[in-house]
Amino acid sequence: MRKLALLLVLVLAGCSASSGNDDSGPIRIGLTVPLTGNYQALGTGDQQGAKIAVAQINAAGGIDGRKIELVVKDDKTQPDQSVLAFNAHKSEGAVAVIGSSFSNSALATIPLAERNSMPYLSLAAADQQVDPVRKFAFQIPARASTYAEQTLKYFQSVGITKVALAHDTKSSYAVAGYTAVKAKAAQYGVTVVVDRSFDTGTQDFSAVYAPVRTSGAQAMFVWATGPPAVIATKQFATAGLSIPLVLTGAQGTPLFTKPAGAAAEKVVLSAAIGVIGSSLPASPLKTAVDKLAVDYQKQYGAYPPQFAIDGYCGVLVLADAIRAAKSTDGKKVQAALTSLSLLTPNGRYKYSASDHSGLSTDNVAMATVTNGKFVPTPWMTSQLTTNLPS
Repeated sequence: MRKLALLLVLVLAGCSASSGNDDSGPIRIGLTVPLTGNYQALGTGDQQGAKIAVAQINAAGGIDGRKIELVVKDDKTQPDQSVLAFNAHKSEGAVAVIGSSFSNSALATIPLAERNSMPYLSLAAADQQVDPVRKFAFQIPARASTYAEQTLKYFQSVGITKVALAHDTKSSYAVAGYTAVKAKAAQYGVTVVVDRSFDTGTQDFSAVYAPVRTSGAQAMFVWATGPPAVIATKQFATAGLSIPLVLTGAQGTPLFTKPAGAAAEKVVLSAAIGVIGSSLPASPLKTAVDKLAVDYQKQYGAYPPQFAIDGYCGVLVLADAIRAAKSTDGKKVQAALTSLSLLTPNGRYKYSASDHSGLSTDNVAMATVTNGKFVPTPWMTSQLTTNLPS
């Protein structure tokens, strides 16, 4: 009798843990983001965008009549917490996990997704997540190397041939972007004349900027995420340098422009194309961006930042794959993801068996900060007439 009771408990526990796969109940999706710690600004935006996507999908009838249940966990900007969150999502019946915008956390979690045959859609941009390809890991933002290459194209187009480069050695995203710039610079006629590094805790960038003054550099390209980018921007404004400061999509948010204040004006950055959505010409892409922007502005009184766009697109991509698979089985959803082609506010995703990053340079905008807002550079404006994702 006791054995029968124990068996019943185990069966019930198993049913509870797999409720997200029940053919009639809600589809449970895990979302792990940094809601505390250094990358709180990123995770907050991710969560906001993901919740809007879920609300829109559910209001339209869900996925084949089944509503999405989004379960959010905080990885506290710590890889070990991301691992614990993944295990919790799995035990609670999530069919897939949309993962951390902190690349180090995502990289720590992806091996678990592989072992458990569970799709993991990363909100981080480090190349190492998808290069080499992992079967169950897919990327939502463009890869760091894609941001790097689009920026190099921009440098070439505006005649910048000498660049000072700096990166955060503790960020996998920054390391990947830095590595890509070094590898591809010559291809675009660009020479790195200053090469400096720092770490996430850096408070004084004077040693980074000092050699730039006499280097002949025509731009300062900094790879950083979170608070270091704000500090670097403020100190660049007082460093006596007249060249442009160039950053990346990690700063595509008011949570960068507001604390950076006047120092952010005229900063150039590569970012998700949706960040300049208000400047896009009428097009299917503009329609896709506006669908998010209208609801985001209603709730938060601002235009959606890079990270809200990423969180929103993560849900859209996963939902589309589940529809195509006609199943929540991890292997079937993974197979559907590898043939997915979907237009979103991040542009056109085109995954394949050999490419789990999905976004090309055409989906990356070169923007500049004007009156606290992100607007396309003149070069980007010309690109929108010829290379607009559709």
